[in-house]
Amino acid sequence: MAPYPYQSLNEYYRSLFGKKTAKISLDGGFTCPNRDGTLSTGGCIFCSVGGSGDFAEDAALSITKQIEKGKLQTQKKWPDACYIAYFQAFTNTYAPVEVLRSKYEEALAQPQIQGISIATRADCLGEDVLSLLQEFSEKTKIWVELGLQTANESTAIYIRRGYSNEVFTYAVENLHHLQIPVIAHVILGLPGETKADMLKTIDFINHLPIHGIKLQLMHVLTNTDLENLYQSGGYTPLKKEEYLDILCECISHLRPDIVIHRLTGDGDRNTLLAPSWSLHKRDVLNSLHQMLKKKKIQQGDSYYP
Repeated sequence: MAPYPYQSLNEYYRSLFGKKTAKISLDGGFTCPNRDGTLSTGGCIFCSVGGSGDFAEDAALSITKQIEKGKLQTQKKWPDACYIAYFQAFTNTYAPVEVLRSKYEEALAQPQIQGISIATRADCLGEDVLSLLQEFSEKTKIWVELGLQTANESTAIYIRRGYSNEVFTYAVENLHHLQIPVIAHVILGLPGETKADMLKTIDFINHLPIHGIKLQLMHVLTNTDLENLYQSGGYTPLKKEEYLDILCECISHLRPDIVIHRLTGDGDRNTLLAPSWSLHKRDVLNSLHQMLKKKKIQQGDSYYP
């Protein structure tokens, strides 16, 4: 019997590798079309100076050194673990193909690395990049993580995502055709969104060939445009009980075969302004599991094809 009433990442990795598997967050030294002037210079309104890679290793280090450092941080806790190299910071397909190949190959050459997970944008998957990803998928485990954040087009424009739902759908279908599993990133608590809006995003994902999902609480970080909105009183973060209630609804509505890679996020305490309760990740997850049990919720309870 599964330990949780949803498809957890831990159980999924154990089914693949037969042991505890940890992700090592890497910074490949890339940038983003929302940062370099191609689309914009400001980035998404919530994105940190680290390009959403605040827990990634130092980009000044080689990929090899970053992985070695990441292993040292987990070996005491999980001495027998294997690892996924997670290219997390900024847009990790936004470079010439030979640069990408070199970074990915260096990661895969390290001991105990079982595969790579690549965070990127749906508009940064040209034919040359897709060919490269297909090449790697034929010799290792590979996942592509795409930032949807919301299926509400007006919200997407407001947060400066920079591409439409149609572009996201096209990217997912291209990757699915190559048999490369896609993980969708979703943010709960975006400015102006209601619970109904967030459930519409879950419904949007349910109708695509999505393999996994990350459900992320909206954090207010320093040096972001969201900080300015928050400080002026224009944005109020979700309270803990609100977030847990929304999470339960999302899990209930989510297609039952989709693996849940994340249920919250513990922001960097050096840059997190709000909500402060999110720093206590273990407490948040314990409270969620208690609520799921109390409400007798299973993933997919409210899913209708």
